Amino acid sequence: MVTQAETTDTTVPIPETPSPQSAQLVDIYRRQVRPRVDLWRPHGIRLHALRTLTDLVGLARLDRTATTWTARHGTIGGTWLRATDAHAANGVVLHLHGGGFVFGSHRSHRVLAHELSRASRMPVFLPHYRRAPRYPFPAAADDALTAYRELLDRGIAPERIRVVGDSAGGHLAACLLADLARSDLPMPAAAALYSPLLDLSCTRLHELDEKHTDPFISPLTTRRVCEAYLQGTDSSDPRVDVLGADKRDWPPTLIQVGDTECLRVDAERMLESLRAANIPCELQVWPGQIHVFQGWANLPEARAANDYTGRFLRAHGADQVTTHPTGANAR
Repeated sequence: MVTQAETTDTTVPIPETPSPQSAQLVDIYRRQVRPRVDLWRPHGIRLHALRTLTDLVGLARLDRTATTWTARHGTIGGTWLRATDAHAANGVVLHLHGGGFVFGSHRSHRVLAHELSRASRMPVFLPHYRRAPRYPFPAAADDALTAYRELLDRGIAPERIRVVGDSAGGHLAACLLADLARSDLPMPAAAALYSPLLDLSCTRLHELDEKHTDPFISPLTTRRVCEAYLQGTDSSDPRVDVLGADKRDWPPTLIQVGDTECLRVDAERMLESLRAANIPCELQVWPGQIHVFQGWANLPEARAANDYTGRFLRAHGADQVTTHPTGANAR
């Protein structure tokens, strides 16, 4: 189902059938990727190989129009990325990348970050958060909160910040919002979640996968990476259980997910949770799309979805140039 956010006056045409490019991608993933994902383990040489591969793919596909620079804000290092028409006067995006908490980086997600910057016309900050299994929960969640605090400390007003998280980064984004509420810290202007992994107990992932096999995400491997991240912390822990968090102060939220995904159930549950708290929320289910399809810049659906996200993020907040001389607007 698709619901329209109350304060957004733009619409996106979601095609009823996937493009030939998307259909081909799904077929490749279903035949060649999913069988291997089922066998993968989040440790040792296999984890190292996957981290290396995903980083190389991200480096190879970086758009030439992007400007990137590394930065350290307090204790958090990260990478800023800015598309040609993006300016800090429009606000900034804090992007928490996915990768099952165990892989993915500012390198692997630079293409998606560039698309978000292009579409939102804002610089995007990718923090270098710590990854499991070496650094289990709450390391990544703590780093996400620290990154947000550092943006505030650099003079960027909360109404000029947007938060985006994809896959496991969707959990980190939701955890960040819940942490802000608990700490009585100001909320960002808006949030967007791409194919979010939200229920780390993974108890309901098999429901959709058994009806229609996800071409990419394996419920079994998802459980493994969640266990590598939690390492004994119960999924009912208040910081882990983002679906059960008090959402009365959360910002308007956009959720996008492909209808091939077993994670669709997490997206639907988040929609219900936000609706129950009377928070403007929009869930878009894109037919025939795989997990985080927005990262495939060559797909027409990816560009359309990212363009809509950009408009959604721009529709919320009160942006003005910050006066801090070393803030993101210095670039």
